[in-house]
Amino acid sequence: MDLRRSPAAPRAPSALPARSDVVVVGGGLIGLSIAWHLARGGRTVTVVERETVGAGASLAATGMLAPAAEHEPGSDPLLPLALASLARWPGFRDALQAASGLDIDYREEGTLVLAIGRDEVERLRSRHDLQVRSGLDATWLSGSQVRAREPALRPAVTAGLFCPHDHQVDPACVMAALVRACEGAGVTLVEACPVEALDWAGGRVTGLATAQGRIAAETVILAAGAWSGQAGLLPDHLGLPVRPLKGQSLALRTTARTGTLSHMVWTEQVHMAPKSDGHLIVGATVEDCGFTPGVTAGGLYALLEGARRVLPGIEEMAVEAVWSGYRPTSDDDAPIIDTLAPGLVVATGHHRNGYLLAPATAEAVASLLADGTLPDYARAFGRARFAPVPKVPPVSKRASA
Repeated sequence: MDLRRSPAAPRAPSALPARSDVVVVGGGLIGLSIAWHLARGGRTVTVVERETVGAGASLAATGMLAPAAEHEPGSDPLLPLALASLARWPGFRDALQAASGLDIDYREEGTLVLAIGRDEVERLRSRHDLQVRSGLDATWLSGSQVRAREPALRPAVTAGLFCPHDHQVDPACVMAALVRACEGAGVTLVEACPVEALDWAGGRVTGLATAQGRIAAETVILAAGAWSGQAGLLPDHLGLPVRPLKGQSLALRTTARTGTLSHMVWTEQVHMAPKSDGHLIVGATVEDCGFTPGVTAGGLYALLEGARRVLPGIEEMAVEAVWSGYRPTSDDDAPIIDTLAPGLVVATGHHRNGYLLAPATAEAVASLLADGTLPDYARAFGRARFAPVPKVPPVSKRASA
């Protein structure tokens, strides 16, 4: 059973309009961020969501804005986009909080990445070397320096990295704020509305067929997260290499007696994010098992044991919620932001960086709609990078003789 923190009180259902300038497929973080951005720019926007707002990955996330801690070998192409989006987050936060009247629990204490034992220290040294080469701000800490920042950690913590610019938000608060901001900007949110087909005319997408009827649109934006790559919606030549990576997480209730953390803390097994409402979020497993629902004893054990390994105080914390979700993951773990066909734009595949990349993604999609181009920081993330390499016919022995 999934028992996750709710983004907002139930809302009155909205009817599907007959027409909208823009229809966004997917009511998660990316879809709502795009919808709100476009609506503020004067467009009429409708969001259609197959289940309920945030049901896929957005409410299952931890809310990390952590380009330094996330940086790993092979992720250099993603770094400019990550840093561009992080730089936009303060403005995005301020505008969202002003539009919604809600606080999103944006926390700037930074992130600690921990190591226990020689092998983990060596791997952490390699990560730090990569961060330094990439120009990221990350400070090496001894075990005693780590515990000076987080006294509740076990003495076994051997070393750590402090990433001061890696921040976090509370996903439940962000999603509640986005729903309110979208509605305030005139966005129509239609839930329980699976998309059955795209409508095409003259080689152009002109709208959608849904479980609630048809809607015509000048532009359809596919932001359906892990469902974006499902067969049947797109023609084969436009198929998206996106699959679900399941993650299980839990929320612990902290008290004055149990104590909590001051920073977001990462280990090789788990990450832990303290929220201002007293929850400590522990996440997340990584399971390549398709759309297999629910939480498992093995998954929860791995989370609790990984957290207990560095934070003994969790033994006294009440488990308040457990849940699972599906990260939308492309073949190279980076997003796909592109125009697939006239009238059809895609923004999906954000893997575990959806919250970090939301502001820049919304701006990039708005740029595509305005003039057909992507900003410099997003140009490497088109669908064409997944195009198969053309096969070269073998040269026969007779021809080469």
